[in-house]
Amino acid sequence: MQTGYYSSAAGMVTQFNRLDTIANNLANVNTLGFKEENIIVGDFTRMFQEARDELPNANQTKEAAKFLNRALTKVPQIVDAFTDFSVGSFSKTSNKLDFALGREGLFFAVMTPQGIRLTRDGAFSLDAEGRLVNKQGYQVLSQEYTKSTSGIVLNDDETIVKADKNGQLYTNVPGTSNMIPKSSLLVVQPKDIRDLQKVGDNLFALKDAKQFNPIEESGAVMQGFVEKSNVNAVKMMTQLIETNRLIGMYQKAMDTQMNEMNKDAIEKLARKA
Repeated sequence: MQTGYYSSAAGMVTQFNRLDTIANNLANVNTLGFKEENIIVGDFTRMFQEARDELPNANQTKEAAKFLNRALTKVPQIVDAFTDFSVGSFSKTSNKLDFALGREGLFFAVMTPQGIRLTRDGAFSLDAEGRLVNKQGYQVLSQEYTKSTSGIVLNDDETIVKADKNGQLYTNVPGTSNMIPKSSLLVVQPKDIRDLQKVGDNLFALKDAKQFNPIEESGAVMQGFVEKSNVNAVKMMTQLIETNRLIGMYQKAMDTQMNEMNKDAIEKLARKA
């Protein structure tokens, strides 16, 4: 079997993985607060430079050259993946329980059966018990989350709800229009945003639940707005077309290896026989 066949097959697998990432981004182009995922496809030069400094043998030797030839090929492969946490565009809803964060790196916190999770989707609502929850029914945490597990609760007669730019909620005294302070939305900032892991339901988890800082004066909370996905649909469609073309090219190379070259070799062997 020719080496080129294996190289083409490996390259096709890489593009299939890239295609999965693009498809997931496109599927969530209308998901509130969704953050675009990206992968990095490494080329031979980059992998050589990274591996050259970690050789078990001294560089510029025959033994080192043998190791490189055995450990690296020119097949493109996925070497890294990352999430684009840039802020998406905002949509005005005028819903008193919709909130958006105007700064990158800030998140709302919700309590799930698996522990605290972070989200940028601030389209909240009230459950049957008057608790502020997200779309999955997970309880939205307040700044007092370490003292109380009840979260944010609003009564039926608290018909007016306002929030300042720091997430402090104010509600009316029942039967009047006088406003009094209520709970405050818990806005957090991870100590290292690279430690965030997507866990489904448009939520993020931290390796250590304590690796975030509560931000009391974020100045970023916007009531009556939601943040849209930051996925650029045009860019994703362009990448989709590019990836499909690359898959077609790899397939053509594989067909050439299997059909034309092998056929030529068989015919030459037959003439010699």
